[in-house]
Amino acid sequence: MTTDSYTKTEIPLCAIDDLEDRCAMELVIEERQLFAIRMDDKIFAYWNLCPHRSSPLNWVPNQFLDVENQLIQCALHGALFEIDSGLCVAGPCSGDHLQSVELRCEDQFYYVAANQQMPAAPVNLRAQALADLEDKE
Repeated sequence: MTTDSYTKTEIPLCAIDDLEDRCAMELVIEERQLFAIRMDDKIFAYWNLCPHRSSPLNWVPNQFLDVENQLIQCALHGALFEIDSGLCVAGPCSGDHLQSVELRCEDQFYYVAANQQMPAAPVNLRAQALADLEDKE
């Protein structure tokens, strides 16, 4: 499977006022999940993949922050990441970074920028297992 997929066009994300401070939202682009978090008067976005296991960071929709709403927290193993840099400051992937999503802001509205690399599309394990069973018949 290739990882050379790019966003083809600019994609509307949200206006700054659509998100409360220290709140998150999710968006799916061509089967890839990303999330955006407002911190003060800026929005930061990352692909929804923990660098430790390439698993989604959240179990509950739009919930990515720790109990103090200060850091992004991986629901799978508790790794903590800075909101503004994506740097892992605690956990098994300490020192790694979340893969950031480039945004463009115009008149307080944010867009996912075009022509940026996306992570590999997730594998549908059920579909793969069924295909493997058909191949054996």
